[in-house]
Amino acid sequence: MDEEEVFYLILSLIVIFIAFGTLQTFGSPWSAIAALLSLIAVAFILIINWADFLVFPLFTKTFGITFQPAKDYIITKKQDSILKNVSGLYYATGFVTANLFPYIFKEEQQDESQEEKLVEAPQKWERAVMTLSFPFKFHLMSVASDVQKVRDELEAKRGLQEFQLNREMQSQKQSEIAVTDIRRKINVIQARIDRISSGEKPISSLMYIETTAVGISEKSAIDNLASQIKELQVAFSSLDVQLNRVIGRELYTLFMFNFSMPTTVNELVSQFSKEG
Repeated sequence: MDEEEVFYLILSLIVIFIAFGTLQTFGSPWSAIAALLSLIAVAFILIINWADFLVFPLFTKTFGITFQPAKDYIITKKQDSILKNVSGLYYATGFVTANLFPYIFKEEQQDESQEEKLVEAPQKWERAVMTLSFPFKFHLMSVASDVQKVRDELEAKRGLQEFQLNREMQSQKQSEIAVTDIRRKINVIQARIDRISSGEKPISSLMYIETTAVGISEKSAIDNLASQIKELQVAFSSLDVQLNRVIGRELYTLFMFNFSMPTTVNELVSQFSKEG
């Protein structure tokens, strides 16, 4: 959630509390009604701001609502695919998250096999693609992060881990495994801080897969798309990555990236801040 969204959220809550205070002046019956309405309004605002990717698809599915993100395209009522009718054939497009090949710091390695896994990754990728009988697009979007913001977040995480380490060290039932794990996390965070201090600029990446299925009807196209997404999830399971199907607001956002890319860091981050 970016600064503008936080501002409007706070403003909405302030308006609700002002209305609640005003209705209290009319007597106790109105106070009870005002309290109930205020709680409902606050809950509704929080749901819209943090869980719209779950609530919105449920709403559209229940009432059978579809949307048109672009000419000749329709977002289905389940909010999990985009349909297009071309000369009597239906094309259904869907997206799955796919954050592959994350950078691994030396301090984060659990065992010596991590380097071997990275070496084998290209071969696993080829084998995964060979098992698929349909084309797909792998999207990689990168953006340089704000150095000071990332540093502040890392220092806050380090402070929390140091607090937990101190509490564990003073515990009468001290766990050597827990102490070792916390120290490893602190080393990982410190390594990242040191890299930033040495002049390396942090980079954030957004990776996702897009695939399209065809059918003679809307249902057959959607069913074929679901089968293809399941095949993608199985094929790339060897890469130790979980592919989650994109639904709701993020489906629309990724689809629109095919027509217009975000132009600023804040614009990109704000699109996905609610699921992070």
